[in-house]
Amino acid sequence: MTDSPMAEALHPEAITAWLAERTAVRPPLGFELVLGGRSNLTYVVSDADARRWVLRRPPLGHVLATAHDMGREHRILAALGAGRTEVPVPSVLGFCADETVNGAPFFVMDFVDGQVIRSAADATELLTPQARKHAGEQLADVLAAIHAVDVDAVGLGELGRREDYVGRQLRRWHRQWEATRVPGIDAIDDVHRALAASIPAQQSATIVHGDFRLDNVILGPDGTVRAVLDWELCTLGDPLADVGTTLMYWVEADEDGGLLPADGTASEGFIDRAAFAARYAAATGRDLSQIRWYQAFACWRLACILAGVLDRYRAGAMGDQDTTGRFTGEGLRALADRAQELLSLA
Repeated sequence: MTDSPMAEALHPEAITAWLAERTAVRPPLGFELVLGGRSNLTYVVSDADARRWVLRRPPLGHVLATAHDMGREHRILAALGAGRTEVPVPSVLGFCADETVNGAPFFVMDFVDGQVIRSAADATELLTPQARKHAGEQLADVLAAIHAVDVDAVGLGELGRREDYVGRQLRRWHRQWEATRVPGIDAIDDVHRALAASIPAQQSATIVHGDFRLDNVILGPDGTVRAVLDWELCTLGDPLADVGTTLMYWVEADEDGGLLPADGTASEGFIDRAAFAARYAAATGRDLSQIRWYQAFACWRLACILAGVLDRYRAGAMGDQDTTGRFTGEGLRALADRAQELLSLA
């Protein structure tokens, strides 16, 4: 058992019994909190025979229920996996809605071996330049595959409303901002008004991953995407919102990525944002002429999300993790400023 400050999020004996009903397992189990996540809690679970799984549960304390629905995330992975689609996802072992087992709903999925690239240093150490180029191209191809899924055929047609995705997102995250706002950052409200007054027409309705970026996938040594992770924000809606999010996270070699979760794309070999967008557009036929607007929207939404994360930190719900950089009022203001800059170029 890990001695992590998040140990209270786990009931090892109950989890062992639950897991043993579904697969071969030899106690005792070990639990390792996966660092890097700032929302749902993710643990690598291992048994005495070195078999490994991954357990996901909501964060401790008050949470936004729709953003931490374990049953929903399990349903999405089960629908996309087992060869039903071209989207690589981990196989799911099971979902537990009974909160008496572990204090909150959780699900367990197979452990996928590979690399999660969180920094340019990781990318340089773990991947060759050729593998980095392939990884960048793979991200565009996999995002196109996600957006090509026939949601009705895989049973996800009722996952969410298909129309007015951006409008709904603007309302949803502005409500969170109102509930967790940091005083003195008027730019977030200014950007919200500007975005709400200029929403592009939605071209189509697809699965929207909601947080698609390099460090939310598992890569093989050649840069192939073996699994897409972190589906907690997934719904149906405007696929260009995903493209804007990915491009927001895409740090190029001469840029400062300090306000973003990771800067792995800044290492030598990765394609740049323009090449990513061109590859995605070629695969899907979608018009990306207004993509800077979607990048601005992604910056604003991330600021609102991080305000909620910062609120949970202050309440002690996320453990003793780093609260510097973007997890400050200055970080939120910088994201809002970047959104304003992108809107001026849109």
